[in-house]
Amino acid sequence: MEPAPSKTILITGASRGIGKAAALKFAQHGWQIAITCIQNTEKLLQVKNEIQALGSPCLAYTGNMGDFDSCRRLFQQIQIQLGPVDALVNNAGISRIGLLQDMSISEWNQIIESDLTSVFCCCRLALPEMIRRRSGRIVNISSVWGVCGASCEAAYSAAKGGVNALTKALAKELAPSNIQVNAIACGAIETEMNQWMEPSEKKALLEEIPAGRMGQPSEVAELIFQLITGNSYLTGQIINLDGGWI
Repeated sequence: MEPAPSKTILITGASRGIGKAAALKFAQHGWQIAITCIQNTEKLLQVKNEIQALGSPCLAYTGNMGDFDSCRRLFQQIQIQLGPVDALVNNAGISRIGLLQDMSISEWNQIIESDLTSVFCCCRLALPEMIRRRSGRIVNISSVWGVCGASCEAAYSAAKGGVNALTKALAKELAPSNIQVNAIACGAIETEMNQWMEPSEKKALLEEIPAGRMGQPSEVAELIFQLITGNSYLTGQIINLDGGWI
């Protein structure tokens, strides 16, 4: 009896942090993996080497997932090298701290493109094959700020709120095709995105979190893995992973 073929997962924004942790998690379980970043090619190739060292095939792609043509080129490469995408993790995103009154339209557009339009592009290109095969899983990495909003992060909050609404709508649209769509609304996770804080600011933040600490990228990766491989009746959910913070 021949072994079952490996499944393929696409994880965007995987040169570091949550995306990297998720990629290594799936590599440990024998998945074929496509990873992307927008500019940190050197770091992305280091992640690719780590994935291949675990015995999993890996495609690394540098490009803007918020640009549909760039995203389409990625999916063409995945189809050729790894086959159709079985699971998609939309993790690519950026944030910017500052008052809305000081934000330029180009800065607003950059955040919306990176954090929300990228989700549309990847879902739009992954779905035809998932629908044809009546099988697929999508996990969108969101934020608690998309649930309750954050002062001085209005654009980021708006983008992640859009991700949450898109998750719920798309889950309803795709449930008849046996495709599950969920989102993880992350709280404070120990990644480079949060390295801007001064020690006093970090201390004040931790005092607000009932768990008393930041989450680890590996903990987000574990939940991603559960959502991709687990219960097929769970869909349309925005799951807060925040240590009881919000």
